[in-house]
Amino acid sequence: MADNNTDQEDRIPVFLINGFLEAGKTKFLKFTMEQAYFQTEGTTLLIVCEEGDEEYDDAFLKKTKTAGVFMERLEEVTEEKLRALSEEFHPERVLIEWNGMWMQDALKLPDLWFLNQQVSLFDASTLELYLKNMRPYMGPMLKNTELVICNRADGIPEEKLGSYYFSLRAMAPGAEIVFEGEQGEIRGDFNIELPYDIKAEHLQIEPQMFATFYVDSMDRPERYDGKEVELTAQVMRPHNAPKNLFVPGRRVMTCCEADIQFCGWLCRYAGAERLKSGDWVKLRAKIKNEKRREYGGYGPVLYAEEVVLTGPLSGIASFQ
Repeated sequence: MADNNTDQEDRIPVFLINGFLEAGKTKFLKFTMEQAYFQTEGTTLLIVCEEGDEEYDDAFLKKTKTAGVFMERLEEVTEEKLRALSEEFHPERVLIEWNGMWMQDALKLPDLWFLNQQVSLFDASTLELYLKNMRPYMGPMLKNTELVICNRADGIPEEKLGSYYFSLRAMAPGAEIVFEGEQGEIRGDFNIELPYDIKAEHLQIEPQMFATFYVDSMDRPERYDGKEVELTAQVMRPHNAPKNLFVPGRRVMTCCEADIQFCGWLCRYAGAERLKSGDWVKLRAKIKNEKRREYGGYGPVLYAEEVVLTGPLSGIASFQ
């Protein structure tokens, strides 16, 4: 039988940095690699998949105990090649500067490598262009991202930053999103415009508002605590769910047609067991911000006061 402790010790952490060309990936990695907390006794393997204006010179690699490997084509980044590099350099950890024009899903790690952290970087001055035209690439790169850094955010109006934040949050629901100026200062003065009055005690959520309401209520549930909401949604009854629980939601396109998922909230309702998955309902409910295992922390729980069967809504909700 294998020694599980040994297996854990042998595993190699991977730090994945992605983003489009000139997003500042190399600058970010070089700064990080020079920090005292990032130093290690062993070798760091750095895999660079895109060449920009900034480079890693030999002196820098030697100083940081790093073996640098450049991969020009996606076809080179195979499990076999990565495994061979691991056997050649025996790294303590692996850094990957990913090419933003390569689909993130194409990256397959060897068995002993594990994704320890994923960071995505964007140039805020060109972010609008990418959000309009490159969502199929952005969705996969943001799906498992823990930290999103949008640099060069100087001079961008707060309403525009709020719009960017909302679009990124839809694709990276669990990530920390940061906007930075040229000198690294944090921009926290952005405003998120909502299509409904957040100050109202009763929120009437029309079908076109669904995606916006879902993202903001999940992102900032404390703002909705105690409010009443009315909306139309589809029923999902999870397997082995308690008889008084169901999930009202809708199929939502987060970035493109290839990434459509059901998005909904936990909802308590005395008549939940009479509902079937696939039913459409109009519901009125109180919102409570509660700590739930299903949310991995605090999130909005709906307490339905009225649920009426209704006809289905046409189309798919979208964050775009």
